[in-house]
Amino acid sequence: MAESRHIHLVAICGVGMTALAGMLQARGFRVTGSDQNVYPPMSTQLTELGIEIRQGFSPAHLDDNPNLVVVGNAVSRSNPEVQAMLARGIPFLSFPQALAEFFLRDRHPLVVAGTHGKTTTASLMAWVLEAAGLQPSYMIGGIPRNFGSNYKLGAGRFFVVEGDEYDTAFFDKGPKFLHYRPQSAILTNVEFDHADIYLDLDHVKEAFRHFVRLLPPRGYLAAGLDFPHVADLLSAVACAWEGYGFSAMAHWRAEGEAWDETGSRFVVLRQGRPVGAMRWELAGRHNIQNALGVIAVASHLGIPFDRIQAGFASFAGVKRRQEVRGVVRDILIIDDFAHHPTAIGETLAALRARYRGRRLWAIFEPRSATSRRAIFQEEFVRAFAAADRVVIAGLYNPHYIPPGERLAPERLAQDIAVRGAKDARYIAEVEAIVAHVATVA
Repeated sequence: MAESRHIHLVAICGVGMTALAGMLQARGFRVTGSDQNVYPPMSTQLTELGIEIRQGFSPAHLDDNPNLVVVGNAVSRSNPEVQAMLARGIPFLSFPQALAEFFLRDRHPLVVAGTHGKTTTASLMAWVLEAAGLQPSYMIGGIPRNFGSNYKLGAGRFFVVEGDEYDTAFFDKGPKFLHYRPQSAILTNVEFDHADIYLDLDHVKEAFRHFVRLLPPRGYLAAGLDFPHVADLLSAVACAWEGYGFSAMAHWRAEGEAWDETGSRFVVLRQGRPVGAMRWELAGRHNIQNALGVIAVASHLGIPFDRIQAGFASFAGVKRRQEVRGVVRDILIIDDFAHHPTAIGETLAALRARYRGRRLWAIFEPRSATSRRAIFQEEFVRAFAAADRVVIAGLYNPHYIPPGERLAPERLAQDIAVRGAKDARYIAEVEAIVAHVATVA
């Protein structure tokens, strides 16, 4: 496809679609897009790039006859632009297909997949490659603070991709990561999530099994062995692989971990032998697990350990991952994206260890498709064990979840209070939560 051609993105304001739009424009395409949810920061990013955003969805948005339409995964078959696209015979691709076609075909895709930890792990992987002078490209579902953007086109051969297991498009209900042609991969963990598209854990495992089968014989996989469902998939791997984590079976392990308010440190072991010490800003055992996956891949790619250490030492983390948003009267306000019980539990445990002696509040809004469902009603009770006080907010857009399937946030708060012998309460509205915290804290 000639570089001067016009590509139109339907639902352009998604995080991934905005990044794709920026990369396509950088490649010389004329890029337009449409969305009904046009608001910062994505709208601001697109405006700064000079990309035209067309408000809402309308067949008229295709009247200038784009050569290709990229369809976001939140767009249904009934969308008026989709209907016009099909009626007029305009070629179309899904977001993952377009990423693979225009940017991954001639690179070495390094895909980070797993239920938790993808964004932090992919951000760290991209930064270690950057710090080693390898000029990687990347596309990530969050914003690495070292880069300030969720995408980058570099001159090097490596392209780091956050491999999302969510579905691809209305015409392709398979997971996005099946399009990414991995040459190297990190599989952080496998647990049940995305209850809106996966039936059960076996369904999730089958998706990841298909993913690891994509790795070519000359490829490489770093596998998080602390999660048993990852080990269940390794028989499907046709390439070299190494396990990482705290498991005695792992090739790459950590010991001597310790953390304080400035960050954490640990010693890296390979096959039981010390390789060197690592110091960085992040805290928590889950982040050490993420780190070991990056160390395994970087070492496999031939990056010297001292260069890996330098990358870790200068890694600034990811926005909305244990991000300190402000300090009021010596009270730290921390924002974190965790929404699965495992991720919440690990994050709170990390904060408890990092900020010893401080009182720890956890304020949780059930917002994701899975966290708004009753599937993890009991698991959420245990997830908040490390917190001193807990506030559970009302469900985000509860009308999208059938009444009989919804999480019961008021009961969740009651169960946390009883089982944890702590102050836990349900406060539905944000304004009331702010007033309560301001009064009690």
